[in-house]
Amino acid sequence: ATGQARCPPRRHAGRSGDRLRPAVTRSWARAGRGRFPYGLDAPGPIATLGVVGIVSVAVGLRVKRLALWPGLALVAYVGGHLWGSSVGKVRAAKRLLDAIPWRGDEVVLDIGCGHGLFLVEAARRLRTGTAVGIDVWSQKDQWRNRPAAPIENARRAAVAGRVCVHSADARQLPFPDATFDVVVSSLVVHNIPGAEDRRRAMREIVRVLKPGGRVVLVDLAHTAAYARELRAAGLTDVHRSQPMPEFLVTARAVTAGA
Repeated sequence: ATGQARCPPRRHAGRSGDRLRPAVTRSWARAGRGRFPYGLDAPGPIATLGVVGIVSVAVGLRVKRLALWPGLALVAYVGGHLWGSSVGKVRAAKRLLDAIPWRGDEVVLDIGCGHGLFLVEAARRLRTGTAVGIDVWSQKDQWRNRPAAPIENARRAAVAGRVCVHSADARQLPFPDATFDVVVSSLVVHNIPGAEDRRRAMREIVRVLKPGGRVVLVDLAHTAAYARELRAAGLTDVHRSQPMPEFLVTARAVTAGA
C-alpha cells in the first residue's frame, strides 16, 4: 500500500502535528540508515560501560592485572548489547510476532514504538489493516528517538501506507475502548516510574484491546507484575517467557489474549 494509513479515531484531539505522515519525513532518510536502524537502546549507560571497560582493560594490561577480567567482562557485555540492538532484537521481534495467527486486517498498537521495530514488523503482516505507534520520544532510552524515525523505517520497508504515529503516553492512551486487535510494546513500560502508574498502563492496554485480541509485552523488569495485572483484568492464556537475551540480558516477554 502507498496511500495514507487509516488511523483509528482518538478520544481527544492532540496538539497539531501529532499524527505524522510519510511525506514529511524525507529528511530522516539519510540519518536513519546505519548499524542501528531500529535504535540503540540505553545509549548513555552503554557508552559509560564501554568506556569503563576499555579503560579497565588498558589498566589491566599495563598496570594492575586484577582490572583486566572485569574490563573484559564489561567490553563483552557492551558488545552483546550492540549485537542485540542491531540484530538480536530484530530476530526476537519477528519470532514473537510470527506466533500470532494474523488475518491481515488487524489494527495494531505499538506502545513506545521508538524507531518502529514492532510497528514495522507488524505492518509487514497486514494487508488491509493498520499499525499505530505511540511514544513520548525519550532520547535517554533510545538513541536519536524522534517521530520521523519509525515512519522512515516503514517507508524503507514499503509499509508506510499501513502505518501512522502519534505522540502519546501509555498511561493515557488517546483511543476509544476496544480499538485494537493486537497491542505490543518493547522495553518501554519499565521506564514509567512507580508501580501504580505501570498498573495504569496495563489497564489502558486492556481497555483498548478488542475482545479476542492479543498482547505481546517485552521488558527488562516487572514482567511478573504485568502478567498478574493482565490476569486480574480478565485476560486469558497469560504467559511469561524465559529470559530473552536477544533483547537484553534480563528481558522477558509476556503474552496474553482477551
